[in-house]
Amino acid sequence: MTSRTLILLRHAKAETPGDFPDYDRALSERGESDADAAGSWLSDEKLRPDLVICSPAKRTRQTWAAASVALAQGGSSRSAEVHYEDGLYFGGSTEVFDLLRAVSDEVRTVLIVGHNPTMSEVSALLLSDEQFTGVTLELKTSGIAVHVSDRSWSQTEPGSMRLTRQHTARG
Repeated sequence: MTSRTLILLRHAKAETPGDFPDYDRALSERGESDADAAGSWLSDEKLRPDLVICSPAKRTRQTWAAASVALAQGGSSRSAEVHYEDGLYFGGSTEVFDLLRAVSDEVRTVLIVGHNPTMSEVSALLLSDEQFTGVTLELKTSGIAVHVSDRSWSQTEPGSMRLTRQHTARG
C-alpha cells in the first residue's frame, strides 16, 4: 500500500490581540521569520505537500504564504493545491479528522496549517497507545508534527498514524 504523510503546522507567532477581531490577527515580525524557517525545514526534509488545508484566519494564511515561498526557494517545483477551510478556525479535532477522511487517495502528502489546541490534540490523537508514552505533543508556534500511515485517508482515525518527526521552526 502507498504511504501517506500528514504534516501538522501550527501557525507562526501572531501579533498580540488588540482592538481587532482574533480572526484578523497578523503574524508578528518574528512570526514571519519563523514561518519562513518552517518552509525551509520542510524543504530540507523533502516534505512537499500535494494538498494544503489551511484555516482562513489571517495568521494561518500568512504562515502558509511564507512557508510556501521558502519551499519554492528550496527547489520545490510543484505547487500544492490549497483549500481554506472554516472548520480549522471554528472547529476542533473532529473537523480535522473529517477533512482528512475526505482527501483523495491520489494525494500522498497533506499539510494542515491551523491553531492550537487543535493541532496538538490531533497529533496526540493520531498516535497509538504505545507511541504516545513519553512523547510531548504541545506544538509551539511554528511547531510541526509529521505523521505517516499506510492506510487510506478515508481510514484516518485516532491511533492510525505514527509520529515520525517533530520540529519547532525558528528564523
